Amino acid sequence: MLKEIITFVGNTYPNAKEIYNSIGAIFSIMLAYKTIYIIIGIFFTRKFKPAKKNHKYAILIAARNEEKVIGNLLDSINKQDYDMKKVTTFVVADNCTDNTAKVAKKHGAIVYERHDQDRRTKGFALQYLCERIEEDYGRISFEGYFIFDADNLLNKDFISRMNDSFDAGCKIICSYRNTKNFDESWISSTYALHWIRSVRINHRPRSFLRLATNIQGTGFLFSNEIIKDGWKYTSLTEDRALTADAVAQGYQITYNNDAIFYDEQPTNLKVALRQRLRWSRGHLEAFVETGPYLFINIFFGKLFLKTKWNEEKKKKEKRTFKSIILSIIESIRHRFASYDTLMQLTPFSVINIIRWLIVSVIIYSCYSYVNGIQNLNLFAGGTYIAQLLRSEFNVKVNFPPGVIALFAGLWTTVWLRIFYRITVYIENTWMAIYVFFIERKRIIKMPWYKKLLYILTWPTFDIIGRYTQYVALFKKIEWKPIPHESKVTIEDLQK
Repeated sequence: MLKEIITFVGNTYPNAKEIYNSIGAIFSIMLAYKTIYIIIGIFFTRKFKPAKKNHKYAILIAARNEEKVIGNLLDSINKQDYDMKKVTTFVVADNCTDNTAKVAKKHGAIVYERHDQDRRTKGFALQYLCERIEEDYGRISFEGYFIFDADNLLNKDFISRMNDSFDAGCKIICSYRNTKNFDESWISSTYALHWIRSVRINHRPRSFLRLATNIQGTGFLFSNEIIKDGWKYTSLTEDRALTADAVAQGYQITYNNDAIFYDEQPTNLKVALRQRLRWSRGHLEAFVETGPYLFINIFFGKLFLKTKWNEEKKKKEKRTFKSIILSIIESIRHRFASYDTLMQLTPFSVINIIRWLIVSVIIYSCYSYVNGIQNLNLFAGGTYIAQLLRSEFNVKVNFPPGVIALFAGLWTTVWLRIFYRITVYIENTWMAIYVFFIERKRIIKMPWYKKLLYILTWPTFDIIGRYTQYVALFKKIEWKPIPHESKVTIEDLQK
């Protein structure tokens, strides 16, 4: 009976392989447009004229046991070249057991203390803070809101540059994320390179094309209309949830390349893995929660959007030929932005590992049992490294049909997967080289041998991201704070 089942499954392999390859080809076509982003990101980003008006802002900081770093952030805020009479800084000391609240008050922030062990995410802390602001000031009394983490540091013109974008009518604006401890360890360097990679292949091209880039946790500004009904993003990754919801609601999310801030990255592998697991779980949750709405938007645009903002905008518009053309252009922009954001959220790595396990592992092993293995090259694959090794080493395996072939098929499939991934990650070191070169003026100075080390270790960032997403499918994830201890000040970074 078992032999019959294995034979039946093995005989489906040719058709299953065709389906497998077809799905892979479709995914490649769906994501091919991102190559254009890489090219645009080299040369272009959206520029903004100096603002005509200084707008009124609130700064929101959620902090848990951050007494070591929050003072330096608040100092960098207080030293901005903006009219600081128009800026109010709020801190929520969230379940703190140290002197975070005391330090924040000493540096001029308005502080609210929160104690809620059951709802511990940063999103819940921001929700609480927005509720207190509504009670004491009114959320609409501030035109826009900045969000920072306690470990951040701002260039002295950060608010001024972000104000240029806000004054131009942008509703949600991201900024240039640099790293204050770039060269502290190979782990922090992978994060630092990732954020700058995001600038070049995500933020710059999407802002230039007036699409929607992705919010990344901190260092962003949004209009008061986003939270007129309160802050509702309380998942493990509130930034992904906000990004997906904003795009679904028709907002552009732009980027200002001249507004620079710094943050502190993990240096401990255990802490990094914990953080990446949380990101991966939040990514999956955002896909489930907002993916269907983005999918609908691709086909129907703003047809089903009934937000107060959209309804008021429609009432003010006069139906002229120009307005109709602009409406069509906006519909195309919104639909593509929805598609683009859906592509960011779709867990392709999860889908790919599932189809690989089914077709390449299970069905192929059964196929090997029935037909054996003939002249299988152990350096197969389309990467440049695989092609080079095949030209130098002609290593092939052959097994006659039977049980040994079944297990050999399983072993060779796993080997070829590992070999493929290793070669892909080695080839991806080009991205680190590219970042070090093109952003050399903004990256902190470091010895050449450290740069070489970080180029070689850079691929581990994507490796960890891939495998934490697999684990996040099954593991229960709880939000835990990331410890910050860096004593670096904004003056240290600008020497």
